Amino acid sequence: MNIHEYQAKEILKGYGVKIQEGVVIDQVSDAVAAAETLKAQTGTGWFVVKAQIHAGGRGKGGGVKLAKNMDELKERVSQILGMQLITHQTGPEGKLVNKVLISEDVYYPGESETKEFYLSILLDRGRACNVIMASTEGGMDIEEVAEHSPEKIIKEWIDPRVGLQDFQARKVAFLLGLSGPAFKEMVKFIHCLYNAYVDTDSSMFEINPVLKTSDNKILAVDAKVNLDDNALYRHKDLAVLRDVSEEDPLEVEASENDLNYVKLDGNVGCMVNGAGLAMATMDIIKLSGGEPANFLDVGGGANAKTVEAGFRIILQDPNVKAILINIFGGIVRCDRVANGVVEAYKNIGEIKVPIIVRLQGTNAEEGAAIINNSGLKVFSAVLLKDAAKLVSEILK
Repeated sequence: MNIHEYQAKEILKGYGVKIQEGVVIDQVSDAVAAAETLKAQTGTGWFVVKAQIHAGGRGKGGGVKLAKNMDELKERVSQILGMQLITHQTGPEGKLVNKVLISEDVYYPGESETKEFYLSILLDRGRACNVIMASTEGGMDIEEVAEHSPEKIIKEWIDPRVGLQDFQARKVAFLLGLSGPAFKEMVKFIHCLYNAYVDTDSSMFEINPVLKTSDNKILAVDAKVNLDDNALYRHKDLAVLRDVSEEDPLEVEASENDLNYVKLDGNVGCMVNGAGLAMATMDIIKLSGGEPANFLDVGGGANAKTVEAGFRIILQDPNVKAILINIFGGIVRCDRVANGVVEAYKNIGEIKVPIIVRLQGTNAEEGAAIINNSGLKVFSAVLLKDAAKLVSEILK
């Protein structure tokens, strides 16, 4: 689950991470009052207005602007709030900006230079370890740094059984070229960031940039956090941070029906039980000349209700020309799924796209008989290659 920058910063602040302070608003009329409050707290005279959407590249898209006085502030807020912000992560349709964060200006002059760094913590599944990634090239897309200057990316793997050790935090700070007070501040920053990452059961914490100010403070100027959905039952206080307006409506509907759904750009809808089988089914569709329109895992407890919900979600995609249901009857019986398909078909009404149902496992033959005798426009298959052949013929 993604959360907004202002939400991520509040989490970090609770763990002792120093942040660029800010006030979030959703009305232009609240801009001046928010700025005055921030000025009283921090003493800042200039303000940074940031669009709050679940996407990176906001600055390049015009979603981050500096205001040097109150008149400029109101102008910047009115420009950003309500705009359709397009970045390299939103796609051409962009995202509507419903909130902006008014932040203090932390790039103030001083005797020494400011410096931006990149810092993130995520899970390395291949090594079964958490990994700290850092770079002196902060403020840039880390993907570009990885492609053009991979030697500038620092990686430090953390054994989750023992946690982050002091020497590892010092090593990262040293490799970033820091010394003196800034070195000590960065070591503390890394420890606090790691504690926040572990305690919140997150899958990623990304701070880009981390700023070394002119007086050697280390601040999180931006924050991108992804919380592990599977652990949210342990964090009721974090689950309420979800902003469904930032998510695909079909994915929201799927989650409400306990379905794992990801929309894609293809023409063949998929409904499968099990993530591995779903991936294999998407490969089969591709090899058959089609393109998967979605990833949809109905789980091991598929029944008429979940099958119907899956149908309704898939059919809302106008690009879908056929639906392939691929069920392995292990936990769930194939005849039960077949009855669910027939019942859902009748409840929804006329379904104009052809449906291919491949059932294998417990009561597969009984399930196929139910499909074949239903009188509906549903094609049954037992072998995966038969289902693939049907997909190919239907698309032609």
